[in-house]
Amino acid sequence: MNKPLEISIDEWKEIMRIPEIRESWGIEDEAPEEFADMVYGVKFKFTSGSPGYVGDLYILQGDVLTGDAPFILLRRKGVLELAY
Repeated sequence: MNKPLEISIDEWKEIMRIPEIRESWGIEDEAPEEFADMVYGVKFKFTSGSPGYVGDLYILQGDVLTGDAPFILLRRKGVLELAY
């Protein structure tokens, strides 16, 4: 299925724990709902067209288009992390 899915509040909490995300958005005591209002975020149930990744894929973009690439996160072995 390649249709975008909404990110749940629990998933936003998980995303907010990633140090690079916290630093990039200056997260301190924001509630997940507040953070979700500041970020364009989408989730996909991703299946690679060739042997490779299968699982959750998140794409996050701030509300300012700076030319920087959006954040891409993958779930590997149950842990959400940045895709490099």
